[in-house]
Amino acid sequence: MGLLEQIKKPNAKAFTHSGKFHADDVFSSALLLYLNPQITITRGNRVPEEYDGIVFDIGRGRYDHHQRDSRVRENGVPYAAFGLLWEELGSGILGETLAQRFDEEFVQPLDNNDNTGEKNELATLIGNFNPVWDAQKNIQKEEESISAEPALTAEEKSRGLTKEFQRAVQMAGMILENKFACYRADARADAQIEEVLSAREDLTDTRILVLSEFVPCQKRLKETDIAFVIFPSNRGGYCIQPQKKPDSMNYKCSFPKQWLGLENEELQEATGLASAGFCHKGGFLMTVGDEADAIRACEISLEEYEQKPVIVCLWDAGEAQETKNCEREETEHMLRQIPDMTDAQICHMTLPHLPDLEEQGMYAEVAMEKEDWKKYMKEFVKQILECKPEAVYVTADLFAAYPVVHALRKKHMPVLMRAKKEGKTRIVRLPSGS
Repeated sequence: MGLLEQIKKPNAKAFTHSGKFHADDVFSSALLLYLNPQITITRGNRVPEEYDGIVFDIGRGRYDHHQRDSRVRENGVPYAAFGLLWEELGSGILGETLAQRFDEEFVQPLDNNDNTGEKNELATLIGNFNPVWDAQKNIQKEEESISAEPALTAEEKSRGLTKEFQRAVQMAGMILENKFACYRADARADAQIEEVLSAREDLTDTRILVLSEFVPCQKRLKETDIAFVIFPSNRGGYCIQPQKKPDSMNYKCSFPKQWLGLENEELQEATGLASAGFCHKGGFLMTVGDEADAIRACEISLEEYEQKPVIVCLWDAGEAQETKNCEREETEHMLRQIPDMTDAQICHMTLPHLPDLEEQGMYAEVAMEKEDWKKYMKEFVKQILECKPEAVYVTADLFAAYPVVHALRKKHMPVLMRAKKEGKTRIVRLPSGS
């Protein structure tokens, strides 16, 4: 009998471990309940002999991962119980393509957290449903705080269930349902955009796409030449959204700087468009009253846009000036050989100076308090991003460079470094991912 048949059969049952619960066993439980809300889940320290239900996250069986030879994905991410269950059940819920994407984006981070302890905010959220360490000492207060909830039945208690576990599973179930709905909606949006693109007739300017209704399409359009999307606003009139370049935080074309932050009469005067309503100061949205003005706003932006790509180069503050000048010229020459960067503007910046240290012989620690250090780095990264770079090239002392590189990658900013292979020097982009 297949797993799905086991889950959906009358009187279906499943068993997992008791004690402290984690995102792994909680989301596994929620997944089983999603497929069969009547399935009976029991928690315990040992799997009963001759148990004929589904066993997960305990027992060293097919859906456990605590044995030495537990399975690992081809990309190196180890399976946990949630991933092992999803592997068999996912395609039946979302279809093969979406199920694989869901595994990569949602399941794998949770599996990795359970196996390695790597920080994951969702896993932390689920873990916070566990009772606090001294809950037994304050059991009366705890019962009073949840007195509005139905008490556990004797049958639920016999299955090792607790209020905390049930709350966590209920939360996980809501998250799964919403996630599944979002993935299906994304698939519908992709299909609709494909239809729109294949049937386009408004080819006055291929860089402007007019939609009859809002459809999320930013990811799909990154690889196209479309720079602006126009669609009806739910407040009346039309919205205009600029589209980002692939592998970049920047737009293919931006609204003129003098429009940013203006609205109504001021914006109408600046644009010459009678129905102009609002242009966000961040440049990611503009609203107008009619479609013709929306198209014209895009056309003006495309006509006036002359921004060159920018690459920021970060250098060690302690280098001698002569060395800097020589290496900078060589580096600029190499950077301009990157595709589409021939005319790039190269901005040179010096990494933050080493702060005061508390020294103990050869060993030292930064004297700054943790929050001051974070603020110090945050301000520096802010200066980098104000240049709106396509990428940041780093060649410097590791201590100075690492925290900056870490912060840039968290913001999805491409980071470039120099590397040698087979005696040849190359500018290499760090692979995506933290």
